[in-house]
Amino acid sequence: MGILDGKRILVAGVTMDSSIGFATAKVAQEQGATVLISNFGRALGITRRIAKRLPVEPPVLELDVTDEEHLARLPELVREHVDGLDGVVHSIAFGNPETLLGGKFMTGPWPDVAQAMQVSAYSLASLARACKPLMGSGGSIVGLTFDATVAWPAYDWMGVAKAGLESCSRYVARDLGPDGIRCNLVSAGPLKTLAAKAIPGFEELESMWSTRAPLGWDEKDQTPTARAVCALLSDFFPATTGEIIHVDGGFHAMGA
Repeated sequence: MGILDGKRILVAGVTMDSSIGFATAKVAQEQGATVLISNFGRALGITRRIAKRLPVEPPVLELDVTDEEHLARLPELVREHVDGLDGVVHSIAFGNPETLLGGKFMTGPWPDVAQAMQVSAYSLASLARACKPLMGSGGSIVGLTFDATVAWPAYDWMGVAKAGLESCSRYVARDLGPDGIRCNLVSAGPLKTLAAKAIPGFEELESMWSTRAPLGWDEKDQTPTARAVCALLSDFFPATTGEIIHVDGGFHAMGA
């Protein structure tokens, strides 16, 4: 038996098999869940191909979290495969690396900042709102962040977007708690994902973890983060919401 036996889980935002979303889908299946994954646009074809690499090939839904029509039809698409959802994973973020990252904070143009905020932060509330009708008896929403309590080299406007995501999670937790729906985030250390490769100077962040994380840190291993997400999706955290769980080798707790 697994900790997600019988659970129906949507992992939104799976692109490459190096992503945290993919690792989460894999661990969730290994723990007994029925998993659906989503993506949109040109990346949808990639998602459909990499879905075959999971232990059980899951349904792939088209979902652009910035498109109100996509959000409105999501319950119908989900019900083509399962009769509801017990968990939702928000593995979605975007910031234009040419204008918002790598030392471009003071010059970041508002249209690109607005897009980053909508995709990376507001979309947590959008996704929660769309999935709420599918979570009749309650459930768990889990998002992914990168510690937004400090200013990081190179991360710039994505750091601001993650701060928005972290605040958004607390408000989703407040408003959906009465419906039995929990909302938490997992704050992972730097991982070699497609998103990380797009950040100019991200190697500087990675180098910090090698000397300061007391448990050590493997930037190529998404499994510890995926396991934390799955734990929060399970029934083992029934009274935890609005929380941020750090999976970073302990880096966040060290002063120097």
